[in-house]
Amino acid sequence: MANKKKSNSVIAICIQEPVEDGTQMDLGAIKGDDLRFLHQAFITDTVRNALKVPAADIRLYYIDESERKRLVKIVTEYLTEKSGQGKGDSLKDRFSSHSMARERWGIRIEKVFKECFDNGYRNVIVIGSRTPTYNAKMMQATLRMLEKSDVVFGPTPEGRYYAIGMSGACHIDLSDFDWKSPKIYSEVANAFTEKGLSWSELEIWYAIESSDELELMARDINQYRFEGDETTARETELVMERFISKLGS
Repeated sequence: MANKKKSNSVIAICIQEPVEDGTQMDLGAIKGDDLRFLHQAFITDTVRNALKVPAADIRLYYIDESERKRLVKIVTEYLTEKSGQGKGDSLKDRFSSHSMARERWGIRIEKVFKECFDNGYRNVIVIGSRTPTYNAKMMQATLRMLEKSDVVFGPTPEGRYYAIGMSGACHIDLSDFDWKSPKIYSEVANAFTEKGLSWSELEIWYAIESSDELELMARDINQYRFEGDETTARETELVMERFISKLGS
C-alpha cells in the first residue's frame, strides 16, 4: 500500500522479528500464538499512537514474507474498522505499508531512512514494534527536537534504542554498525559527533523484550489511565487482560 506524501514528517514503524540482531522477545510464559497476538497488539497500538500525531505521515515496514503480510493485513483492516466515520480518511491518507527484504536490522533501518528522505520527508523517526507505550506526546516531542537537531536518540537502559530520528538526510550509514553490540548506542552517537552533527536525547524508555519490561509497561499503562488517557496501549492492555484471565481460570 503506497500513499502520497502529506507532511514534511514521517513516523516509520519497522516490524521486528521475535529474534532480531541480538535482541529477542523472551516473555516467560507468553509463547507461541500468545506471543504473536501480543506482538500484533504492540504493532496496532504503535500505529494508533502515531496516527494521533497530526503533523506526520505513518509508514509501516515489514519483511516480505507470507506471515508478515498476513499480520499487516490484519492490523490494517482492524485499524480501518476502528477508525470510525470521519476518521478513516486519516488512516487512508496518512498511513501506508511497505515490504522489505529480510536483511540485518541495521541494513533495514538504513533503507527505511533513505527511502523516506528520497520521498521528500524532512524529518524521519524510525521505531520498532516493541514499544506500545511510546505515546503520541513523546512522538510529538521527538519531532519538535528534530526541528533543532540533526539527530534525536531514544535510549533504552541496556544501551540500545527505542527510537532514532534524523532531519534533512540520512547522515550516516547505519548498516556499518554491529547492532548486536552492547555498546551500539554510544557507537552510533559517537559517529554523529565525529561528523560534527548535532544530536539530542529523549528520556530513557524501554523496548519490551523480557518479563521485567512487561512489568514496566503495565505500570505505565496504569499511569496513563490514571491521567485520563484511555487509548495508549489499549489493544496491548486487552490482550494482557485475556492472558491473566486465562491463567486464573
